[in-house]
Amino acid sequence: MPSHVLALAFTVAALLGIVIGWGQIAALWIHLRRPRAVATNRPPISILKPLCGLDDRLAGNLLSFADLPYPDYEVLLGVRSQNDPAYPLAWMAARRWPHRFRVVVQEGEVGLNPKVNQLVTLARHARHDLLVISDSNTRVERDYLDEIAAHLGDPTVGLVTHPLAGDGECERDARLGAIADNLHLTGAITPAVVTAKLICGKDYVVGKSMAMRRADIEALGGFTSVKDVLAEDFVLGRAIVARLGKRVVLGRSVVTCVSVRRALDGFVRRYARWNVMQHQCAGLLAYFGLLLENPALLAVTAAIIEPSVPSLALAAGCCANRMATDALAGRLLRGRTFSLYALLAGGAKDLLCGVAWTYGLVSRSIEWRSNRLVVLPGSRLRIKQAGWTKARLARLGAAR
Repeated sequence: MPSHVLALAFTVAALLGIVIGWGQIAALWIHLRRPRAVATNRPPISILKPLCGLDDRLAGNLLSFADLPYPDYEVLLGVRSQNDPAYPLAWMAARRWPHRFRVVVQEGEVGLNPKVNQLVTLARHARHDLLVISDSNTRVERDYLDEIAAHLGDPTVGLVTHPLAGDGECERDARLGAIADNLHLTGAITPAVVTAKLICGKDYVVGKSMAMRRADIEALGGFTSVKDVLAEDFVLGRAIVARLGKRVVLGRSVVTCVSVRRALDGFVRRYARWNVMQHQCAGLLAYFGLLLENPALLAVTAAIIEPSVPSLALAAGCCANRMATDALAGRLLRGRTFSLYALLAGGAKDLLCGVAWTYGLVSRSIEWRSNRLVVLPGSRLRIKQAGWTKARLARLGAAR
């Protein structure tokens, strides 16, 4: 009897998850049909772009920022040191477009968040007062900066972020992890972020694209105020509202995140770290609520607990439902859907997301840039073991 009740609970949750999924697609459709903001003033903008290694198609990513139709902007390419593999490419971009790109080498290390360490130096070298933080794997639409200028022209707005779409899984050398990455970003994360904003009035800032005024950042204590947190984007978004009394705007322009060569285990590790962060930021109850966004996992769990024809049919139906919502999200955000091969991988991706979710439930420890860190409430970081990866490899080499 207890197993029957448990299977029934997972079945009901899966059915509710299907309803939520289609509600998120509807919210995404509504958001993307809204008119784009039009700038009446176009002040100069500094784009801060931290680099770390050779991201997939990095040259093309940088090229998309070289000639945007905006009158005055600069792109600062940050590297931790000149030994970074991205440094030669950044240097060549600065040589090719000296009026657009500048290379900035990190000066000092203020905290445990390596991205924030770069942002502190980049902000110091930026010439302008509108700062756009842009990840190295992103590409943007032509009106990207105009929309940011339009929103930040309103003094009640303190931060502008954007919906995201994954791309690159159709390239010849694409790996399974990249397919999972692009499906999950496009079909799960962005619809959830848009729905939270549109329906619930909740702001979830994703740091791949966020724009702020220098004055507002400084009023919060500068980037050093988030030097020891994992989710610096989430924390800044909350601080803009709570401490400055300003609004966070989710833009209309879609930012594309390129993923081609990510391995499947790399996908799981990335979202395991993401889930640890979500657990510590959102709390346990909200973290359990995230399971409703994965009806395929819930239905498969119900079928494992109590195998039957109806439970197996529901599991298959949930996988087909995920293919449909992923296809529609791809059409809305990218202008084209995913291939059938990619969509078929969506069911396996959802099960792997379940593994990452479980890790986030039971663990607070992550591996990031060769350090083992503990994530505390609010995503505050505490170092557990410095140079953990290098030490482990050294031990393995000695054992051989």
